[in-house]
Amino acid sequence: MTRIQVFVSSPKTYLSRQERFLQEIESLLNSHDLRPTTLGRSDYDMDAPLEAIRRLMASSCGLICIAFRRTFIEHGKDRPTSDKGEKERSRDGTWLTSSYSQIEPAMAYQIGLPVLLWRESGVVDDGVFDRGAVGLSMPVFDLDNPPNLNDSEWRQPLREWIDLVRSVHRRRGTPPRLW
Repeated sequence: MTRIQVFVSSPKTYLSRQERFLQEIESLLNSHDLRPTTLGRSDYDMDAPLEAIRRLMASSCGLICIAFRRTFIEHGKDRPTSDKGEKERSRDGTWLTSSYSQIEPAMAYQIGLPVLLWRESGVVDDGVFDRGAVGLSMPVFDLDNPPNLNDSEWRQPLREWIDLVRSVHRRRGTPPRLW
């Protein structure tokens, strides 16, 4: 069986537990005859990052984003001192992920690829992480208590996404019909 290329969007890991979780995901994808690709991890390119990402994405049949914690906001405010009546919101103790974890899923969505989002607990849930923004989403994961990816809450949406990825792969091989 042909291994189907999928784009894995993930910030560069900086903790061992993030690396272990990412390796577990890559192994899981491989076990389903998918070939995970990531710029700077499995593939390298000397061009501007967005050009390289676009090339990789054009040859992929789906995208999975693992939004790891990256930047900690010890004390922060969302919409401080609004003069339009916007309610200020505390961002104390929250995390940001890489900006590419917003860019890459949006790029995949725009070219019609199935997108699956996994977000580490504490990462701000805005942009593509707004519930339902790009379709399939998964429960939030906590690497202090890593999820069992064989549990139904993880397995069922993953299976749905893999079915969509396989559908993209099949359709790409079908010529257009004029009738």
